[in-house]
Amino acid sequence: MTALLAYIPSPSSGSFHIAFFTIHMYGVMLLLGIAGCIWLTGARWVRWGGDWDLVFQMSLWGVIGGIVGARAYHDISSWNQDPTVHQHWWGFAAVWDGGLGIWGAIPVGCLAGAVVIRRSGNSVRLMMDAVAPGLLLAQGIGRWGNYWNQELYGKPTSLPWGLRIDQAHQAGLAPQYQSTGPYGYYQPTFLYEFLWDGIGVGVLLWIDRRFRLKRPALFALYVAWYTTFRTVEEVMRIDPSNYFLGMRINFWVSLAVWIAAVAFFIWWQFIRVASAPVETKAKPRKIETGPTMAVPKGRVR
Repeated sequence: MTALLAYIPSPSSGSFHIAFFTIHMYGVMLLLGIAGCIWLTGARWVRWGGDWDLVFQMSLWGVIGGIVGARAYHDISSWNQDPTVHQHWWGFAAVWDGGLGIWGAIPVGCLAGAVVIRRSGNSVRLMMDAVAPGLLLAQGIGRWGNYWNQELYGKPTSLPWGLRIDQAHQAGLAPQYQSTGPYGYYQPTFLYEFLWDGIGVGVLLWIDRRFRLKRPALFALYVAWYTTFRTVEEVMRIDPSNYFLGMRINFWVSLAVWIAAVAFFIWWQFIRVASAPVETKAKPRKIETGPTMAVPKGRVR
């Protein structure tokens, strides 16, 4: 593969050593994505009458559940494709080396968060729509972790925005995709998804302001928006994967989720007859108070 005059350089390392600490940029990008999601969700929830405390509680358990679900999905679906899983006894949990499946993160994380919301007496449906743009923002930011790890890129390309990948990070690719020199140029799928997700955040916020939605219709639109590009992205990617009917497993998962999300949105928003008014306000957190003490009448001595 010939060198390009213009390309996107890749970092030589995805981690930095400071004193006794090692900073993994994959983890840093995940934290930035989580912070962005909490900020956007909290701003929307407070504007709807809720409070930040509930958002923080939900986020804590949602993140824990999301990471567990994401790693579990990766381990199950990529057990024979990801060598880092088998390098150490803790390899199954080494999220700093990459390997988080969004198909496990969102359902498990949302389920954990839903339990918190339910116990608070608030509407799970309303919170699902509050968090939808934030989840898309987090996924877009998190994709930069793949950039730092030089992973999950697309097919070889000669486009001026091709991503330069070192030969050491081409291990596991089919021979026809590996470069003959010290590096090759590939489709920057991380950048495509970042841009798509960023645009999607703006679209979801606009739709939520412009139209009257039956909660959680916005969450269904978020899922449909994300899987629209993810289905296309799976056709572009060349990292090791299991295949079914000539396509990557995640292609079929994404397509199935897209169909379900679109069908749900159409039915929920336009066909289903609502049995309750559309929820638009959150409940403020109840402040627990202790028993009051009766003050006797008379002179204060």
